[in-house]
Amino acid sequence: MLLEVLASHVILIGLAGFAAGAINALVGSGTLITFPTLVALGYPPVTATMSNAVGLVAGSVSGTWGYRAELSGQWDRLRWQIPASLAGGVLGSFLLLHLPEQVFIMVVPVLLVLALVLVVVGPRIQSWARSRAEAQGRPAEHVSPVRMALLVFGTFAIGVYGGYFTAAQGILLVGVMGALLPESIQRMNGAKNLLALVVNVVAAIGYTSVASDRISWPVAAIIAASSLVGGVVGARYGRRLSPNALRSTIVVVGLIGLYRLLAV
Repeated sequence: MLLEVLASHVILIGLAGFAAGAINALVGSGTLITFPTLVALGYPPVTATMSNAVGLVAGSVSGTWGYRAELSGQWDRLRWQIPASLAGGVLGSFLLLHLPEQVFIMVVPVLLVLALVLVVVGPRIQSWARSRAEAQGRPAEHVSPVRMALLVFGTFAIGVYGGYFTAAQGILLVGVMGALLPESIQRMNGAKNLLALVVNVVAAIGYTSVASDRISWPVAAIIAASSLVGGVVGARYGRRLSPNALRSTIVVVGLIGLYRLLAV
């Protein structure tokens, strides 16, 4: 019966998975396409969340690989952010299995609006931080211990959120990094892809280990195959966008995702 139902939905799920993989590589928030699609097709919210998280790992891998060049020179910072994402993802996955999903769904719109504001004002914050550093005789690319601590904590908090719900964690990461780091948005996008991949892998392992019976494996397989291709396409064309075009794309996709989330 399940396979018969999937046969009538496979095209819609495949298209949603492709779009989610491309958007995750380019912006983040691809879950705001696949999750509402699965819910609209009749899958329970927790099943939709888990199946989607498992399937989108493939798209996260291809998107991260496509942005591998942008990761160069960021490892001194990522060696702190990756463990934070890892720990956050573990905690978030645990919470999904023990808390009502509505808890995070109610918080998502507020977090998404905040992240979009940070994406828009990020260049001004970076400019202010750069001017302040130069006035104090420090290199413009210097990241103070306070900002590093805030960055690691923010990465952990977003990891918790991502392990629980996954939707829009990429936009949240870009928003936080844009407010705290003297990096170009393309380089932040590369870091975002890697950190989101860490959380997605943790969540997928957690869901598979303790709640595999609540995952729709045919759905996860369709999303995996289609998002893998989508991640390649998204990374290929996303890296060609100018900073303003990429920033505008993030905001537009975020607003569309916000609408879709509220309409679920």
